[in-house]
Amino acid sequence: YGLYLDLVADLRHDQAEHRFPLGDEEARVRHALELAGQGRVVALICSGDAQIYAMAALVFELLEASDARAVTPSARRVAVAVHPGISAMQAASARAGALLGHDFCAISLSDLLTPIDDIRKRLAAAATGDFVTALYNPRSERRTVLIEEAKDIFLRSRPPATPVVVASNLGRPTEAVTTTTLAAFDPHSVDMLTIVVIGASASRAFTRGDGRTIAYTPRGYARKASA
Repeated sequence: YGLYLDLVADLRHDQAEHRFPLGDEEARVRHALELAGQGRVVALICSGDAQIYAMAALVFELLEASDARAVTPSARRVAVAVHPGISAMQAASARAGALLGHDFCAISLSDLLTPIDDIRKRLAAAATGDFVTALYNPRSERRTVLIEEAKDIFLRSRPPATPVVVASNLGRPTEAVTTTTLAAFDPHSVDMLTIVVIGASASRAFTRGDGRTIAYTPRGYARKASA
């Protein structure tokens, strides 16, 4: 995807670039595998962590395929190394404190590949299970409903004061991170470059002396100390 190549332009030397538009993920992965099958060293660039809503899973899906989606025999034999990165939910939690300090999950609100009713079931399960929940792909120009539904679903299971971290353009010059509450969270304030992390019922927020608001989720050490 061209945007991701732009984001790592400082790492480019004499490598050949192969740019694909957003939405051509399978064509991009297939092209990378076939180039590797020719004996080349290929880097398939993803945003954040290649294993989380990105291309690593599709690489192995195509390597396993035996139908019309199958790659050539030479591409099937290539060596694959998956390099973990920093996911958006890790970066957002770290910027705001430690909201992922206890059990958590991630849900993508994009219904391009996942049926919308499945997403609704996962939102309800995460809310009732009291997981800290990271919402990827929360809103686009076309998709506006699910992020609003998500807020309503979590309000049924969480206190209105539950911390919510809204982080956009993480790691870039225009990075913006805001800690708010579930009641005050505005679903219209997010876009596809934003991740929303909703705390659990035990999650807390407090303001330090420098005015910075910290959001974190205790793991239970206070109970252990008082036992």
